[in-house]
Amino acid sequence: MTTDGHGSDAGGPEEPQRGFMALPGRTERREDVYERCLEDVARSLRLDVAPGTEREGLWTRGQIIRSAVRDACREGRVLPEESFDVLLEAAVHEPDPSFNRWFVEPALNAFGHRRVRLALLRYLRTGTDAERAGAARAWYWSALPLRMPGVRAENGEAAGPPGSDGGSDVVAAWHEAALREFVDNEHVDVRRSILPGLSLRKSAYPPELHALVDTATRLARSHPDEYIRHRVEHQVGD
Repeated sequence: MTTDGHGSDAGGPEEPQRGFMALPGRTERREDVYERCLEDVARSLRLDVAPGTEREGLWTRGQIIRSAVRDACREGRVLPEESFDVLLEAAVHEPDPSFNRWFVEPALNAFGHRRVRLALLRYLRTGTDAERAGAARAWYWSALPLRMPGVRAENGEAAGPPGSDGGSDVVAAWHEAALREFVDNEHVDVRRSILPGLSLRKSAYPPELHALVDTATRLARSHPDEYIRHRVEHQVGD
């Protein structure tokens, strides 16, 4: 089966290449934070779900909440302003990169690509290591086209034209921040999460960052983590 860099089935914003190792699970998991995020999503989006129970388990609770989000968005939902932060926080703390899409996509459709991408950029620059890793995993889905016409913000702001990329300036800022974070941050989850979306072609960066691209490539090729060593060989550029 073809998988994307997040270890999920193909079908993301871009057609994945074959031969990638699945992105490993996180070494650090804040289940208490994730549990709170799930309940915040249920409350903010006014989802029709029963209260969680201890017997249910966190994995099952996540499935229930994500399914409810998907169903609500298919039916159409007006999202209050507070739901923007709630959805992005849930996406960042979602432990399975195959499922953070279900929190990113409603935010994209209601609030627009640019706002979502700026929020993820802030997490990458100023968040904890767990949040930086989660932002990098969630960024993958931030290029999705707007396919939920019934989902809109309560304040009536337009999400932007279909296919909007959130602004080339935001994308360029993300690429530079991700490159610097990959080089400077030794946390394995951060590096694993950033690498699948990190261009290692010098042509993707201004000349002043070319030396940093060389550093990132050299670091990845000699890294003790097998996933990082494997992944970089699919991404080396000119």
